[in-house]
Amino acid sequence: MRGRYARGRKDVIQQPVRVLVVDDEQVIRQFVRTGLRYEGFEVHEAVDGREALTMAANLKPDVVVLDLMMPGLDGHEVCRRLRGRSDLGIIMLTAKDELADRVQGLDMGADDYLVKPFHFEELLSRIRSVLRRLRRPAAGTLVFGALTLDEARHEVSLDGRRLDLTPREFDLLQFLLRHPQQVFSRQVILDRVWGPDFYGGEANVNVCVAGLRTKLGPEGRDLVQTIRGVGFRLGP
Repeated sequence: MRGRYARGRKDVIQQPVRVLVVDDEQVIRQFVRTGLRYEGFEVHEAVDGREALTMAANLKPDVVVLDLMMPGLDGHEVCRRLRGRSDLGIIMLTAKDELADRVQGLDMGADDYLVKPFHFEELLSRIRSVLRRLRRPAAGTLVFGALTLDEARHEVSLDGRRLDLTPREFDLLQFLLRHPQQVFSRQVILDRVWGPDFYGGEANVNVCVAGLRTKLGPEGRDLVQTIRGVGFRLGP
């Protein structure tokens, strides 16, 4: 299966993500291209800043992996111009691990920063994180039966009764409300709610689910259901 985040994942979206890799070093472009294509991404390449701007205007990529040090237009200027056009994801690559360079890149509108040399798995994790930001629904009100979650006010109520949730319980419930009746494994929930950089185990999901069910009251287990051997879903 080939899809948006990674091969073989149950929660992938089938339309490929389009990534533009911009680097004047062929070995870097080939390294990134090979890994991303294996993971199911649609990959395009540019060798300098001017070519990157032209290709980005024509291709409308979802994410740009952008080298900082390039001849002509450097990565900072390319980032500034790209950010002025759209809300695409931008991940900067650099051989320089100076704080001032990282701050400048982020100030120009980059979403993340990766220092060379890097492991492909780390780049893939950063891309997934950026994609989650880009596809986050606008704040609104989520309703499931008598359960209501106000995203803007960060409030939850059940049958008119206000629930006092921890930030993590709120995030978990919000995620489940956005995908009602869809079953998610503990690992997927960790990735989507805790984030790819969280190093705790799946037991954290069990603890959070237990706390959420307690605060939902007698209906807790009916609303947040356990699917044995698979994971959890929001009720029937």
